[in-house]
Amino acid sequence: MKAILSLLLLTISLSSFSIELHFCDQSLESLPIRQDGRIKPLKVHASEMLKYLTGKTKYEKLSSTVTFCLVSLKGMGIPNEVDLKTNIEHVDLIKTLELKDGEHRVSFEKLEENMTLIRSEWQKAEEHGSYKKSLASVLNKINLYKDIKSANNWLVPLVNSKDDVAWLPIGAYLTEEKVVKARETSDRPFLKVLKDSEEQYEKIVDKDFLIELTYVKMQLPLVALFLTFAGLITITLFRKFNIALVFAVLTVITQTAILAFRVYVSGRAPITNMYETVLFSGYGSLLLALVIGHFKKEKIYVFVGLAYNVCTLLMLNFAGGMLSSSISPLVPVLRDNFWLSTHVTTIILSYGALALSWVLANTVLIRKRFFSMSPADERYYSDLVYTCLKYGTVMLAAGIILGGVWADYSWGRFWGWDPKETWSLIVLCLYMAILHGKYTSWIPNGRFFLLVAAAFMSVMMAWFGVNYILATGLHSYGFSEGGAIFLGSFFAAQILVLALTYTRKDNQTHA
Repeated sequence: MKAILSLLLLTISLSSFSIELHFCDQSLESLPIRQDGRIKPLKVHASEMLKYLTGKTKYEKLSSTVTFCLVSLKGMGIPNEVDLKTNIEHVDLIKTLELKDGEHRVSFEKLEENMTLIRSEWQKAEEHGSYKKSLASVLNKINLYKDIKSANNWLVPLVNSKDDVAWLPIGAYLTEEKVVKARETSDRPFLKVLKDSEEQYEKIVDKDFLIELTYVKMQLPLVALFLTFAGLITITLFRKFNIALVFAVLTVITQTAILAFRVYVSGRAPITNMYETVLFSGYGSLLLALVIGHFKKEKIYVFVGLAYNVCTLLMLNFAGGMLSSSISPLVPVLRDNFWLSTHVTTIILSYGALALSWVLANTVLIRKRFFSMSPADERYYSDLVYTCLKYGTVMLAAGIILGGVWADYSWGRFWGWDPKETWSLIVLCLYMAILHGKYTSWIPNGRFFLLVAAAFMSVMMAWFGVNYILATGLHSYGFSEGGAIFLGSFFAAQILVLALTYTRKDNQTHA
């Protein structure tokens, strides 16, 4: 490696920072690399790694590709000024690292220096406690940063023949022999060596891996968010239903494209992690709202579908620390696409239908409390909410049964009181009780809206709480770091709405 550095310094008489940019060029974004069990463009991997480490996809004015490359150069003995930082939120960890008041972003170089201390704290921390989870997350990030800095985190194809492709770390691939030969025809030998590797690889394979690069550049989740916002504003402020319907349809088309891209890249149903379930939930609820609204001739469903879809798309675009958009290989229990496509899809669609009832119920509660609503309107909205509940509860029951069959197939038992299973049963029982109470007129309209709005908190607990708070059980493939603050904020906001809109009259007025 020192020989390469010496060659670089002798052949290119530029400033230190210019040398780095001479090597790390934006054109490397299409370079095929092998990482996490699959082949993908460098830009995709660089963006995912940077987002995970820092919460951002850029460093100052540098793109993710150039930033990732520059950090890798440090492992080749080429220093640079890139200083990545990560967020530290846990109070105890802030004290351990002796950060100043209000300081939350810490350099990875400093974290590396304190790695022994952090590991020691992790060993002493209470098992399953929030402090231990925070320490574990930081340790994982430090190890990943060290792997990138050592130039081992991206593997470049060395094409010997069509059937013989070796994948080497970038540090091992850039040999002195390749660089000297490339310098004969280019004044940017390092870049030429890598671009030659890309060209040779593309000659022996289809360029399918570049589709993922196209998908990332199109930023479809952001486009879908813009379309949904436009539809929501059009239907609420300007009362132009037909225009809002056009925006809703365009949103569905855009989200269908997102799902199609992910299916094509991964080769499986796009419902295997929290990012995909949130995406599919919003997509399914909007699609369901359009279908129900069409057959029942009710325009309000389009508003409700757009409103919930905005919530999910905001999470997809701005909750990067909680939801990772990366496409990773499946754990063994998820590799049966039939059960994956039936059980999980049915459950997530049921969440989408129940979310429609949740948005409607909160809308009615706020309108009744701060505006006005006649008894006839109450009965009207009650029927709309009831319709959503029926769809959601039936699909939830079907999803739980399908999950039991899959569990018997995968784990040898239909039911085992796993936290995910238990909470899904709690949700089903709550909604069945509400449906039964409404059907028998035991629950008056006022109380019905309160119960429906409150019941969705059980859905959020089954959906997010088991993964982010309990973090235990056989459904471990869905666990993620973070999210507890989001869930706590959601519960607090919903309880506040219920407290502000509750009146004694709601529990005395019967349907």
